[in-house]
Amino acid sequence: MINRQYRGIDAPTDVLSFSALPSSSEEAFVTPPDGILRLGDIVISYERASDQATEFGHSVRQELGELFVHGLLHILGYDHENPSDAAVMADKAETYLR
Repeated sequence: MINRQYRGIDAPTDVLSFSALPSSSEEAFVTPPDGILRLGDIVISYERASDQATEFGHSVRQELGELFVHGLLHILGYDHENPSDAAVMADKAETYLR
């Protein structure tokens, strides 16, 4: 199970993000030699997305979009560890999903 392997959590998850961005803000603005900025990887569980789509009463396509945006926001440095950060992340997600 990928969640156990990378996060030490022995439970399924809907989305995991792996940032490839440098931790230093100075390095983040250096253009790679090939000119392609790789942000990272996003792994989405289709099974969980399908279950959640049913649970939330919308399409699997919509759920996959929401999970993708959620994962991308994590790659860009957003998190939801406290209510304030969660509110910022939710606002960003809503903006991007319009």
